[in-house]
Amino acid sequence: MQLKFRSFMAEALAEAQAAGVRGEVPVGAVVVFSDQIVARAGNRTRELSDPTAHAEVLAIRAACLALGSERLPGHDLYVTLEPCPMCAAAISAVRIGRLYYGASDPKSGGVAQGPRIFTHPQCHHVPEVYDGISAVEAEALLKDFFAARR
Repeated sequence: MQLKFRSFMAEALAEAQAAGVRGEVPVGAVVVFSDQIVARAGNRTRELSDPTAHAEVLAIRAACLALGSERLPGHDLYVTLEPCPMCAAAISAVRIGRLYYGASDPKSGGVAQGPRIFTHPQCHHVPEVYDGISAVEAEALLKDFFAARR
């Protein structure tokens, strides 16, 4: 029996939209295990006055807390924007199995852009990476958000 792929990017996009409504940069993330959402989050850096409160970090923290573990092997992470270097390092540290992201981030990305964290020999774990998932929708959220602030 062949397994069917199910994307959870729509859920990550919903988290991004909610972040935008709160005045945060609209980025959302969802941690999934066996086709079940374990945790979800949107950016909260301004709300929490915490520069590390990126959607990915918050979703990873919530998933680890829910599971009582500092590692998430076999879990998938869906995020609407290419993770920054900090988030890429966290993804490696927590041992995410597969990373799916939407829009690329030429300015602050850390996976395919910039420092490319997963290519370094010091990177202890490299997830499978799939990019461009719902990229058009993710890019539109970001462009609309920043256009409204200019």
